[in-house]
Amino acid sequence: MDELNNPVLLTIAACEVGFWVLVVGGLLLRYVARLRRAGLVTLALVPVLDVVLVIAVAIDLHRGGEVSFAHRLAGIYLGCTVMFGHRMIEWLDARFAYRFAGGPAPVKVPKDGPERARKEWADFARWLGAAAIAGLLTLLLSYTVADAEQREQLMGVFGSLGVITVIWLLTGPVWVAGSGRNR
Repeated sequence: MDELNNPVLLTIAACEVGFWVLVVGGLLLRYVARLRRAGLVTLALVPVLDVVLVIAVAIDLHRGGEVSFAHRLAGIYLGCTVMFGHRMIEWLDARFAYRFAGGPAPVKVPKDGPERARKEWADFARWLGAAAIAGLLTLLLSYTVADAEQREQLMGVFGSLGVITVIWLLTGPVWVAGSGRNR
């Protein structure tokens, strides 16, 4: 239960809640309140949450915090928000535009076929970008604010990134390609 009191884990949770508050709030301002500029400004604040997370992890490491699952998760979370966040916002924006502003109906990706295969490979490529960002952040923190013991513990993230990458590859693009329904 100590992990639940971990300031880095709490910061990750706060950033996730903040992400959705800013995104939904920005879209509500844009489409429901018809305040396009206020909506744009609200959505533009989303990357600030990533900066807050990096600063929180750096401060915790600098103060001698014991490296835990949360520290390794922070880099993965950051990589995913950078690589997938904009796409999630676009996805939700299309639905808000359709529901509140008479926009076109959102297009659904088919469950199989070449378009699905392209989407799976694109998502996998985004994951590789997220993994690269997580790795770079880990290295940056390891060699700037972490001590030698913290550095060694932070490096454990690379094993997790490898496992996630293999699972994603097999359950995403390889699975869709092997289903035989993409032709």
